[in-house]
Amino acid sequence: MPHSRIAVTGSTGLIGAALVRSLRADGHEVVRLVRHPARSGDEVEWDPKRSHVDVAGLVGCDAVVHLAGAGVGDHRWTEAYKREIRDSRVLGTAAIAEAVASLDTPPKVLLAGSAIGFYGDTGDRAVDESAPPGDGFLPSVCVEWEEATAAAEEAGIRTVHARTGLVVAREGGAWGRLFPLFRAGLGGRLGNGRQYWSFIALHDHIAAMRHILDTPELSGAVNLTGPDPVTNGEVTAAMGRVLHRPTLFTAPAPALRIALGDFAEDVLGSQRVLPGRLLDAGFSFAFPGIDAAIRAALR
Repeated sequence: MPHSRIAVTGSTGLIGAALVRSLRADGHEVVRLVRHPARSGDEVEWDPKRSHVDVAGLVGCDAVVHLAGAGVGDHRWTEAYKREIRDSRVLGTAAIAEAVASLDTPPKVLLAGSAIGFYGDTGDRAVDESAPPGDGFLPSVCVEWEEATAAAEEAGIRTVHARTGLVVAREGGAWGRLFPLFRAGLGGRLGNGRQYWSFIALHDHIAAMRHILDTPELSGAVNLTGPDPVTNGEVTAAMGRVLHRPTLFTAPAPALRIALGDFAEDVLGSQRVLPGRLLDAGFSFAFPGIDAAIRAALR
């Protein structure tokens, strides 16, 4: 895209903050949607729980990137927190979609967050964007999450659902919790280690989102995962190699279920998800392998 005005929700999160840095470094004007009264010219107030967006702040935007949502692994999955996970995504996405649809001149594209949780547990079976949703809590949330963009799609806005995998980064997310453990020599397999992890380097994730914004032919679901998913056992071995630490510990499945509640089934589940549409659209990964992705995170 030429120098553009782009609005971003979730701009303080791992992916949002990195995207804002990348866009601004290339000369784009970025406005950040924040949940308090705007304090500067680059802020726009919104409140997803009240379905409120200061629509005037979105005027002139060429693109909107919606990444906000409660962290899936931030708390034990009580019924109350499961509602928070669902509502923060569905209500927030609907508010953004309705806001952009109401503009006299809407943005060209809405890039909305989603997750590979859409597919549920795929075992050893590799899946791409053509696969149906799986069963369980996270697949049901992802289905509602993606359906919440309906207002934007009906308004003719190109809408993309970025189904994100496990982002390899030192600063946050699941991997941000793994690095300290492995550095201390306390890392190891989760369960039997045979479950597939569909990872993507943070650098590649940001580049993929930029590629989506720049590719008018891309709409609908797009998997943001690397081209070569590996098992948790292979991740464990790679972390040990790169960090030069032993990986002797194992977190048995029963202990994970006690510690994490329902979320343990997703930690122990297997998702072998391929980025079919990204590859078809000509995207090239800088860090396709697990060792390279871990080393990139450390840099």
